[in-house]
Amino acid sequence: MTFMANRKWTIAGWLVLAAAGCGHGPRHVTDEDPGDKIPAIEAAAKAHDQRAIPQLVRDLASDDSAVRFYAIDALHRLTGKTLGYRYYDDDEKRKPALLRWREWERGHSN
Repeated sequence: MTFMANRKWTIAGWLVLAAAGCGHGPRHVTDEDPGDKIPAIEAAAKAHDQRAIPQLVRDLASDDSAVRFYAIDALHRLTGKTLGYRYYDDDEKRKPALLRWREWERGHSN
């Protein structure tokens, strides 16, 4: 085999290995990466997974507005409530609703 042919096979092998490693394992609402967290939040809401609620309440305080959006959307779908929470409000304006959610969660823990 010539150097160039060998090099092509080596590059092709690395590309196959890289592509195989690009798949995502299971995603969880506790994932830190929004790219993994948000699909997991969507899946939990779709599956009516009440076990996700504590993490969703924590996510209402996220620095990432997209995470907050999906968290409150999922909580609304799971509980029928928003408790006045608006993901787009600033920290101070979100604080009272966040405290209501934390209180609600304490009252509904198993």
